[in-house]
Amino acid sequence: MDTEPIAVALKFGFLAVLYLFLLWVARSAWRELRTTTTPAPEATGIHPIGPGGRAAPTDAWLVATSGGGLEAGERFDLFGGISIGRSSDADVRIEDRFASGVHARVYSRGANYYVEDMNSTNGTFLNGGRLNGEAKLNDLDEVRIGNTEFRFELDVPDS
Repeated sequence: MDTEPIAVALKFGFLAVLYLFLLWVARSAWRELRTTTTPAPEATGIHPIGPGGRAAPTDAWLVATSGGGLEAGERFDLFGGISIGRSSDADVRIEDRFASGVHARVYSRGANYYVEDMNSTNGTFLNGGRLNGEAKLNDLDEVRIGNTEFRFELDVPDS
């Protein structure tokens, strides 16, 4: 019995299946790229109309109140969102031994602003309570990271 023709047929069959798989992967990737038409609002910095038809506030700041090697009253514009931490990768670099590299972030979604703890070791505190995950910010809320404190200030446009 001659097994050489069977071995050759199996090799060609394997190559055919491999090429069909690669074609399927390429086609799926192409479809995915074509259906992605608009990036997420957080990625563009565009603030869409939020719930209830309200536009996102035009100006919002995080104001340093104490600690972190920051000047009291130093303001950080929240347009596009910011990250806070000890790392040079953080948008707002603080000198606080209780802060993680990238400790927390503040960002907008629709008409609201949120603060999110980035799985830090010592936690982020909002108005004195420990923050788990993310929470909506209201005007004059206080955010504390270690010994560094911030106040959230919102400037809502006149209707």
